[in-house]
Amino acid sequence: MFFALDAEQLTFASTVRDFLAHRFDLDKVRAVVDDTAGDGAPAALWKAAGEQGWLAVLVPEEHDGLGLGMVDAQVIARELGAGVAPGPWAPTVLAGEAVRLGGSAEQQARLLPRLATGQLAATVALRGEGGRYAAAEAPFEARDGRLTGRALPVEYPGIAHTIVAAAGDGLYLVDPAAPGVSVTALSAYDGTTRVGAVELDGAEAEPLPGIDAAAALLDRAAVLTASDLAGVAREALRRTVAYGREREQFGRPVGSFQAIKHALADLHVGITMAEHAVLFAAHAVDAGLPGAALAVSVAKSKAGETAVAATGAMIQYHGGIGYTWEHEAHLFYKRAKRQAAVFGDVTMHRERIAALTIG
Repeated sequence: MFFALDAEQLTFASTVRDFLAHRFDLDKVRAVVDDTAGDGAPAALWKAAGEQGWLAVLVPEEHDGLGLGMVDAQVIARELGAGVAPGPWAPTVLAGEAVRLGGSAEQQARLLPRLATGQLAATVALRGEGGRYAAAEAPFEARDGRLTGRALPVEYPGIAHTIVAAAGDGLYLVDPAAPGVSVTALSAYDGTTRVGAVELDGAEAEPLPGIDAAAALLDRAAVLTASDLAGVAREALRRTVAYGREREQFGRPVGSFQAIKHALADLHVGITMAEHAVLFAAHAVDAGLPGAALAVSVAKSKAGETAVAATGAMIQYHGGIGYTWEHEAHLFYKRAKRQAAVFGDVTMHRERIAALTIG
């Protein structure tokens, strides 16, 4: 069986890649990173996400979306990772998935069209600090339609119009402006995002009545994060190889030395494996395959490990310049380190792989 992206998906990827290259390159990314007081959500990029269908990818057509699946969504996530692009694309798409999977017809009609076009930004609060990768370990407790607890790190809670919060009995919609809701900004070494803590103290919440939506949402979050990591890793390797071809030492390109080219070849193999693992995991989620949970954990663990290795090598093989603030290597490394830890780190997903395979 030949398993790969089709022509339309490749074109979609190219469209996202070209937009970032020509209209939101690394100079613009760096401006967001340097503006530590800013909200980290550049208006031009958010507008493009709404106009070009990036936010609508998983929203059903009857709610003004594209009606596509996780395979298509991971295409976008990979390109955004390769461009280390800032903004709340992923948390907003995941919030839309929560509403699609668990929301009532009224909730879907009210929220999905606005999420698809970028009228609303949203986020998800699914884990507490140090929480495990399990829907049962939700950060909030629900009682009489009100939530109490604390979740962190949460992406872009400061600009979200709605928060999807996980409690022990399912998912809830929370208005960030409601009484009992406190959002505190947190510092992040990865300047391509903004994170915070969401604390609820008896805050009124609107339940999403769908069954098992929390577990399904966690797996979708892991797939999109793994795809972002695969994009980061591939672009880090591409830039490192390009540098190795042009930087000379002892009269020869440094990339011609065995110690470097063999290491980069190993990274290429690892990144290729991660890319295919993510692609299959997205397909498994779309198709509802029996082994979808296993595929998700394989993808997230492999992508996290490989991205950290590839971006670390990017710093090392660029020599002295790679360690400087002025060079872009640290942008890729910090994003890889952060994304490798969210929605289940390598250790958590390997433990899940073991549980799913050998019990």
